[in-house]
Amino acid sequence: MVKALYPGTFDPVHNGHLDIAVRASRLFDTLIVAVYETPPKNTLFAPHERVDLFKCAVESVGNVEVTSFSGLTPHFAREIGAEVIVRGLRAGPDFDTESELALMWRQLDSGIDVACLISELKYQFVFSSRIKEVAHLGGDVSALVPEAVSTKLRDRFKFQSQEI
Repeated sequence: MVKALYPGTFDPVHNGHLDIAVRASRLFDTLIVAVYETPPKNTLFAPHERVDLFKCAVESVGNVEVTSFSGLTPHFAREIGAEVIVRGLRAGPDFDTESELALMWRQLDSGIDVACLISELKYQFVFSSRIKEVAHLGGDVSALVPEAVSTKLRDRFKFQSQEI
């Protein structure tokens, strides 16, 4: 049985992330989606919120589990018994970034492989940072994110705009 790890910040999870998770769930016996607790960038949602939103989005996919983690990704993969780290690739600079990550992870643990799945064409432009920006400015992102995320974004930015 091959277990895979799909790590990321997922702030917030969007349909491109879900596409990768669902496709990876068909390739591996178990897929662990791991929400990184302490990214070097500011996040809109707390780790537990990001975990809950991803759990809600994949509740119908039986072999996917969602958790949070901190520390080095290959160390966490080894800790949970994952043999593969899954990453999604969009067009452009993703290849450079992801290949550098994969090489570093292989340096840290040569027993962990990295599998990259190419994002569907319709998700090539979908970035969490752009989704947050559009939602913050009052735009409709409902076609780009799961319903629970769309609701959470509307509520979060409505609340923030009322504070100003």
